Amino acid sequence: MKRAFDVMFSLLLFFCLSPLIFVVSAAIKLTSLGPVLYWSDRVGKNNILFKMPKFRTMKVGTPPVATHLMKNSDTYLTPIGSFLRKSSLDEIPQLWPILKGDMSFVGPRPALFNQADLIDLRTQVGIHKLTPGLTGWAQINGRDSLPIPDKVALDKAYLEKQNFFFDCFIFFKTIQRTIFGKDVSH
Repeated sequence: MKRAFDVMFSLLLFFCLSPLIFVVSAAIKLTSLGPVLYWSDRVGKNNILFKMPKFRTMKVGTPPVATHLMKNSDTYLTPIGSFLRKSSLDEIPQLWPILKGDMSFVGPRPALFNQADLIDLRTQVGIHKLTPGLTGWAQINGRDSLPIPDKVALDKAYLEKQNFFFDCFIFFKTIQRTIFGKDVSH
């Protein structure tokens, strides 16, 4: 049921958001040099790497590390990067890996390939068996402001409690938090 929802809803969103996708793509091209999309290596189900796209919010040549670990990360942002991040519009291209099956709408956020501490802790408690998500239980409970052990504890709680209705709750809480900008640091 979850996979069918992911496929149908991602196709619907692609169709409905296509004008917005065009506008954001044009804005990125007009305000900075480089490609519209940024593809990062992420850790997927069973710790298999996949390419995850986002609208590019950082300048070309930015180091591939988690933004919250960078010194002066704001200096790397494109002119519209901060807006795209705060509004979560940079996440729209992730509809593609959801459609492909590399991601789901709800699950633990996919770790960057170089976040060994997060990957190791998740693997120890079985979280690596889940398909990563666009949003998750940890995202609505603190996002990047959480220390890694707390994030993993929330991911484990999701693993133990996951069901369609819990996913719906998380998804709607994500929309609410995005609209009100709670816990969005960029």
